Amino acid sequence: MIIKTAEFITSSSDYKQCPSEEHLEYAFIGRSNVGKSSLINMLTQHKKLAKISSAPGKTQLINHFLINENWYLVDLPGYGYAKVSKNKREKFSKLNKDYILKREQLMLLFVLIDIRLEPQKIDLEFMEWLGEKRIPFTMLFTKADKLSSSKINKNKIAYQKKMLERWEIMPPYFVTSAVDKRGREEVLNYIDQLNEAKE
Repeated sequence: MIIKTAEFITSSSDYKQCPSEEHLEYAFIGRSNVGKSSLINMLTQHKKLAKISSAPGKTQLINHFLINENWYLVDLPGYGYAKVSKNKREKFSKLNKDYILKREQLMLLFVLIDIRLEPQKIDLEFMEWLGEKRIPFTMLFTKADKLSSSKINKNKIAYQKKMLERWEIMPPYFVTSAVDKRGREEVLNYIDQLNEAKE
């Protein structure tokens, strides 16, 4: 897939405020500071499309970006250890859950995982919840430029082993890097194939 246009459309504090057009939506979510905004900017090749911050919890609304005037890339608030109040964390959680469970246009959720870390309980629990709710998702391992190929493989195997304790098969996944653009073509072609299958 070639990205010809990518534009910010709106930010929403409730799933009911999201755009009314019937475009398919691909939402990105992950633990705070997993590199979500950087990855979105890399995929779209727009350096400032999604706002990047070194402080976790920058995304606090549902952000819609229209890609090729054909589908939406959706940036959801992160979950986990953002330095925000408990009240705000609960609002993030409700915002995400409402969108994920009730947004009919949602085609697929991309769950971002930091490849440098051992399997994190919060990520595993979140994906298990998605499985229970029958929400289709794909894992995106981020920050692959920080590790050697052998270390990446070692960490992927560790993750697969942990996932297979609760899952019959490993969910689909891609290894990515916002720095060296690893995985860009694969992820965009994957979205392209899903869009075509829906036509």
